[in-house]
Amino acid sequence: MTGATGNGTGDTEALRAEIRRTRVELGETMELLAAKADVKARLKDSAEQARDRMREQAALTVARVRGQAAQGAGVARAQAYQGGEAVRRHPVPWATVAAGAVAVVVVLLIVRGRRR
Repeated sequence: MTGATGNGTGDTEALRAEIRRTRVELGETMELLAAKADVKARLKDSAEQARDRMREQAALTVARVRGQAAQGAGVARAQAYQGGEAVRRHPVPWATVAAGAVAVVVVLLIVRGRRR
């Protein structure tokens, strides 16, 4: 009955394997905790993600504005005799450009503030 007392070689090997697993799990846990404690790296990652989102949003906004501008130009040409009234009816491109500009300024201020 060496298995029941814990003196057998099978129990020793099982115990060693469990210790190895525990060490691996502990190492992974420590890496995760170290990553969470690294505030500077987390802020940098967060800023990079925000910058990427803003770039994507800016690209979408530019594409949308260009499409609307092209569409507006066609409408303006068709209604040229009304003296710019078509542009006044479709103020969305200017609002979109203004929103995009404000977003870019905000991102630049955040990035600049974090560098200090």
